[in-house]
Amino acid sequence: MAKKIYEYSIIWLLNFGCWLLLLCCNVQSHLNVYLNPQEVMRLLGVSAEVYYVREGHVNNYALNFIVPVPANVRDITFTWQSLAGRPLPYSINVVSTDQEILPRPFINISQIGEIPTNEQTFAIGLKCSGIRASEVDVTISIEVILNRALSNVTHLVFRRKRICLLAEPEENTVLGPVLLETAVPPPTGILTIIVSSSLALALVIILLMTAYCVRRSAKRQNHGQLMRTSSFQRLNTNVPCQQSATYIGPPSIISPIHSSLPRKVGTQQPEELHRRISELTVERCRVRLSNLLQEGTFGRVYRGTYNDNQDVLVKTVAQHASQMQVSLLLQEGMSLYGASHQGILSVLGVSIEDHTTPFVLYSAPNTTRNLKLFLLDPSCARTITTVQIVMMSTQLAQALVHLHSHGVVHKDIATRNCVIDDQLRVKLSDSSLSRDLFPGDYNCLGDSENRPVKWLSLEALQHKQFSEASDSWAFGVLMWELCTYAKQPYSEVDPFEMEHYLKDGYRLAQPFNCPDELFTIMAYCWALLPVERPIFAQLNACLSEFYAQVTRYV
Repeated sequence: MAKKIYEYSIIWLLNFGCWLLLLCCNVQSHLNVYLNPQEVMRLLGVSAEVYYVREGHVNNYALNFIVPVPANVRDITFTWQSLAGRPLPYSINVVSTDQEILPRPFINISQIGEIPTNEQTFAIGLKCSGIRASEVDVTISIEVILNRALSNVTHLVFRRKRICLLAEPEENTVLGPVLLETAVPPPTGILTIIVSSSLALALVIILLMTAYCVRRSAKRQNHGQLMRTSSFQRLNTNVPCQQSATYIGPPSIISPIHSSLPRKVGTQQPEELHRRISELTVERCRVRLSNLLQEGTFGRVYRGTYNDNQDVLVKTVAQHASQMQVSLLLQEGMSLYGASHQGILSVLGVSIEDHTTPFVLYSAPNTTRNLKLFLLDPSCARTITTVQIVMMSTQLAQALVHLHSHGVVHKDIATRNCVIDDQLRVKLSDSSLSRDLFPGDYNCLGDSENRPVKWLSLEALQHKQFSEASDSWAFGVLMWELCTYAKQPYSEVDPFEMEHYLKDGYRLAQPFNCPDELFTIMAYCWALLPVERPIFAQLNACLSEFYAQVTRYV
């Protein structure tokens, strides 16, 4: 009896959670994804439907519920349908936490294809090896492209807990017709206690969800209807990395937090800027430009040589550039003055002989190119592995440890402000000319100042407060860029709505094929309060440990 109450309660809670989210959220996904009554009967023993996406509305409550898969059920099924009036492109990936006990699951549809406009049920085989009894976590990740031109992508993550026995039982079904009955073990006294606790916890969750909906309704009266898409998710960002179920680093790596607010560094004084320029002045005749790498409205980046024997990158402006643009080039180009670290693209020299078109020189190999442009180039970036992404993130984290140890806050950490060579060595650079060369990454919120809104922490966005903690936030977005091949973060969100998104707890969703460990580090960078974000020494330790662990098996 207790088990039946538990089963019906779970179904009721899942669907009630869906109803609440439909009432207070408007998430346009243009598809249905659900478990049909036969599948629910097999897994939970009751006849009902459980919707994950109903007519475009995502039920995050149902997505967060880990569904147990009984030992005598060897496959699970999902039903989906495109409501966009056309098939929707998708990609699917299934991962088990213990491939010795549960070998790589088999899918009876292609991993890359299109969701049809008619209802389709597909199956994922979860056959245990039977070598020992255990519970294995299974993660099913589905990426649906709603609008390729607008980079409108929906990410759905389903979790299952497969129960494997020492000797695999007789098959209930293998990727075929779904049976309506499963053998269910009788409840125990412990089960009754678990059921009571679960129901009490579920009641608290429902009350919290109801309160959230009331708060959301009040906000909409003030701010209008906010767009919600399943490309984002609400994250518990104030937790350490090791909370991830599969995290393999030691618990002490990243658990400490800031004991006080990080230092804030102001802008350069004119006298200091002039001193730096005078110390780095070089003769213009010693600089030879070979080829143009990037060009904006007024900015130019060239590859060239200095003294005929040193490869350099040269940033300059066009003849028609205004004095303000010239000043920005020099001021931002001098922001990393004196930084001596292998992970930082340091300024080699500056020429102001022609005051209208100054040169800023950086020492760089002939193969060096902009990291964002590298990631956007399919021929170069698509071969990057997770190990290499972690390696690049570690290099940049070490560079920022160096900057922050000298009291320097970068303020504009992003792939567009990094360079990479043919050995995948990454360096952090300044942000000079970035507004001109990457105009789509900057927005003006009515204050006549272009800012990288989608990379800014809440305090930087609201009050222009930049610190080591705001750099940590932007670094998390940079890691997300690395995992998505420089996709535009929050591409579907209006810049004016970013403040409300972040305050409501919404963050970038876990990229496809991004390990849970790496995404946990990203999410930790996006804690709302600055004092809860990791410093770069902690990030470097966490990334280094993760890199050491994954390379043991490569």
